[in-house]
Amino acid sequence: MTEPGAVRHAEHAMGTVFSFDIRGAPTRAVTRALADAVAWLHRVDEVFSTYRPGSQISRLGRGELTEQQCDPEVAEVLELCRAAARSSNGWFSATPGGRLDPSAVVKGWAVERASQLLYDAGARHHSVNGGGDIQTRGEAAPGRAWQIGVAHPLCPGDLTTVVTGRDLAVATSGTAERGPHILDPHTGRPATDLASITLVGRHLTEVDTLATAAFAMGDASREWLRSLDGIEAFAVTADAQAWWTPNFATYGRCPAGR
Repeated sequence: MTEPGAVRHAEHAMGTVFSFDIRGAPTRAVTRALADAVAWLHRVDEVFSTYRPGSQISRLGRGELTEQQCDPEVAEVLELCRAAARSSNGWFSATPGGRLDPSAVVKGWAVERASQLLYDAGARHHSVNGGGDIQTRGEAAPGRAWQIGVAHPLCPGDLTTVVTGRDLAVATSGTAERGPHILDPHTGRPATDLASITLVGRHLTEVDTLATAAFAMGDASREWLRSLDGIEAFAVTADAQAWWTPNFATYGRCPAGR
């Protein structure tokens, strides 16, 4: 049930469902911003979908366009991909399997931009959820933080942890919904060490990208993630064990033991 003064909207785009949850009575500016955010998601799909042969990213991958001939957002996303490859020592790749596919950046980036449209219009308390990758702003209610359940990758219907906080971004990479689809860029084969990894930070573009690199890296990502400022992680291994970074308990519930 929608709370009094709240607006909720679900939109199918980019092969998934995007859910908007805006708290507080909506103004005309917020209503317009929601429409703009929805239109933005569909535009991103048109430009970046690897399933649309006529999308700019597909044409760029086939050599029919140059980066300079594409919309400016394409150059922005590809630079984010290059930066992620550098910061992860090559564990992030925009060409998994040898084909141009920046999808691991695009969804989080698109959600964060949609959230910013709402925030700039005055919606200071909201969440935007793109297929389980979530950007929150403000609070769920006065004095009450957002709570985000993280699905257990090996036990359908169960939660592995709950993340609680304000102004948070949460992204999960794993095998639960699409099976083994994240490739180890060094071997070209699916990464298999982890069943899922959830990252928590402030900006979804960053945490979504890092989650993909961390999943590809597997158990070795544990030390790398400890070195990143403002990022915490919770992982479930392929053999159903769990590990987490030292300060993850600030945001999430951790199982007993380690």
